[in-house]
Amino acid sequence: MAETDLRPRHLIQPYFVQTAEGSNPIEAMPGIARTGLTATVKQVEADLKLGLKSVLLFGVPDEKSPLAEYSHDPHGIVPLTVTALKKAFGNDLIVMTDVCLCAYTDHGHCGVVQDGYVANDESVAILAEMALTHAQAGADIVAPSDMMDGRIAAMRARMDDEGFQNVGILSYAIKHNGAYYGPFREAADCAPKFGDRRSYQMDPRNAREGLKDALLDIEEGADILMVKPGLHNLDLIWRLREVSLLPICSYHVSSEYSAVKAGDRLGWLNGDQLMYEQLISLRRAGSDMIVTYAGREALNKGWLK
Repeated sequence: MAETDLRPRHLIQPYFVQTAEGSNPIEAMPGIARTGLTATVKQVEADLKLGLKSVLLFGVPDEKSPLAEYSHDPHGIVPLTVTALKKAFGNDLIVMTDVCLCAYTDHGHCGVVQDGYVANDESVAILAEMALTHAQAGADIVAPSDMMDGRIAAMRARMDDEGFQNVGILSYAIKHNGAYYGPFREAADCAPKFGDRRSYQMDPRNAREGLKDALLDIEEGADILMVKPGLHNLDLIWRLREVSLLPICSYHVSSEYSAVKAGDRLGWLNGDQLMYEQLISLRRAGSDMIVTYAGREALNKGWLK
């Protein structure tokens, strides 16, 4: 009689890909590691056998610069990983890529900085090149998480002009600023070196602002809408579901994942049960798909039937 189900097809497993071979565990995110090209392909193969058919790639580059030139280098770690995964698994695997500059700038902000401020339009031009580079490598979907204004339209136009009309855009339509992303910033080495991200990420006190921006992203050509963080925005997932016919994705973010892991390690809670209930709540609120670090564990431990 259950109204809500949770199946492997609803889950997207994130990966942090690095240039160095091998696997480096991330201390703040138990069970998650940075992986080199060979290790990534091997782990994705194992995940596919479990039933995880969608991945989201985050680059952990060796090179950083003020203008984030490495972000759209066709020989960068993300394009190389995309090509390797599509060659190995073809259409059996949906490859999504994060499009943001924070891991590629030497200051850690999601756009280029001019006179102490993040410059929106100059950042959008670089992000569009980054999206195109990922599309050329074989990405099925690009996922801009930067939160610059107008970047969906710019990416859609840039990819269409080069013949990549069939590459989808998963827009981070509602993404709040706050203390939600600490473990992720350790994993991707992307903490800002000064200030914070309030000038381009959304104020968590606002709801209508997020819905407005999501509707603008639809007009600009987004194919899927993301709400991030997920658990703190169940109300917005529900409200967005009511005003949009597009698929909705939620992000079960690093702090949500790591907090459960810490509580379980201390014996304060049943981590497996709580993680499952969190994912169910994201589905119940209206998420068609969920980016979660718990995907592999959910299937290994048999949470999903």
